[in-house]
Amino acid sequence: MSKVRIAGFGVSLDGFSAGIEQTLADPLGKRGPEIFQWFFHTQSFRSMHGGEDGTKGDVDDVFAHQSMENFGAFILGRNMFGPVRGPWQDDSWKGWWGENPPYHAPTFVLTHYERASLMMEGGTTFHFVTGGIEEALALAMQAAGNKDVKIGGGVATVRQYLRAGLIDSLHIASVPVLLGQGEPLFDGLDLHALGFSVTKRQTSEYATHLVLEKA
Repeated sequence: MSKVRIAGFGVSLDGFSAGIEQTLADPLGKRGPEIFQWFFHTQSFRSMHGGEDGTKGDVDDVFAHQSMENFGAFILGRNMFGPVRGPWQDDSWKGWWGENPPYHAPTFVLTHYERASLMMEGGTTFHFVTGGIEEALALAMQAAGNKDVKIGGGVATVRQYLRAGLIDSLHIASVPVLLGQGEPLFDGLDLHALGFSVTKRQTSEYATHLVLEKA
């Protein structure tokens, strides 16, 4: 049975999963990349961008690989897709990733403004959904078939799906970094009340990986 998962989501020791002031030059916000140092050194990450190096088979690489494995569809918030705000002025912005994004599957972008679907290289098609998180999930589940659906971010989108009780599994990478400010992941959320418990924990040099699942 397919699941709705959050995977590979970094969080600082003080609870932030993105930095402040997201811009074209800082897609993860100020100091945001520090949260994902566990990810950037892995072969799984570098192969997504055409590289052949990186660490292979260590704890971080295993979790990095699993964070992109067995997904038939993805859901992204508008800010995760890009820095453009308000109505779409044109179709020139096609995401942070160039002509061949790393999703290789139908990807549903939450937005308040209509836009035609965007077919990219490598099997990724961006569909822009104006009906909210439940409509996006219904479309993604249909597109995914027997595979899972990944809620890819950003932080606000992840929080919405968690608050609505629509997530089955959550993998976070807790990194030894203090951001001081940013977008908090768990503020106001009671994961225990939502039915989650820790089912797996492994630690690397860069992060403690925690998998939380509903009982």
